[in-house]
Amino acid sequence: MSHHPTNSRPAHGHDDFEIEPVEGLPAEPPKGEQILWQGRPDWWRLAVESLNVKWVAGYFILLSLWRFVSQLDLLPLGQAVGAAVPFMILGLVTCGLLTLVAVAQARATMYTVTDARVVMRIGAALTITLNIPYVQVSNAMLDLRKNGTGTIALETMGDTRLSYLVCWPHVRPWFIKEPQPALRCIPDAEKVAALLSEAAEARIAMPKIARTSPRASAVAAE
Repeated sequence: MSHHPTNSRPAHGHDDFEIEPVEGLPAEPPKGEQILWQGRPDWWRLAVESLNVKWVAGYFILLSLWRFVSQLDLLPLGQAVGAAVPFMILGLVTCGLLTLVAVAQARATMYTVTDARVVMRIGAALTITLNIPYVQVSNAMLDLRKNGTGTIALETMGDTRLSYLVCWPHVRPWFIKEPQPALRCIPDAEKVAALLSEAAEARIAMPKIARTSPRASAVAAE
């Protein structure tokens, strides 16, 4: 999906310390705006893709095997296994903590797609809300997985300035200099991407009507 709007306004961050009138939104939607979809990341996919739980687990498994093999010629079998156990325990603890972070991030997140914008309430410790109108989106990319989950990254334009660290993990991976906000690891990603694309195209195609003063109309008539 690609757009090149002539008008734009910056995305806004809001601290969500107030009670949300609509879950995931800092205020009631303007009259006429419709919510098309709301959802959260899949916590397991978030743990795997953003926190690399499988790679961390693999690292500690290899470390445990190395410790076991290196001690096998020096110690009896039972003691060699015992020498590897601390690395296995450390690996389990590390993976458990990473998984808890993913669960907390997923539960604290609410993505909202309306017919006018994308709203991202993100952050487990410091909660902020990103408001991204479609007129500010130049491109959207879908990274779809075999199980149907996927990430939709939004390439913004205009005066938008985002912090990669503040928005992480709700950003496109490795785009640090020009962070792209992303709906990370969402279920039915292809369906959501289609909704977003259709809404954005309809919004960009809407005509802009400007009011003129009676004096200006009279001068134009002359």
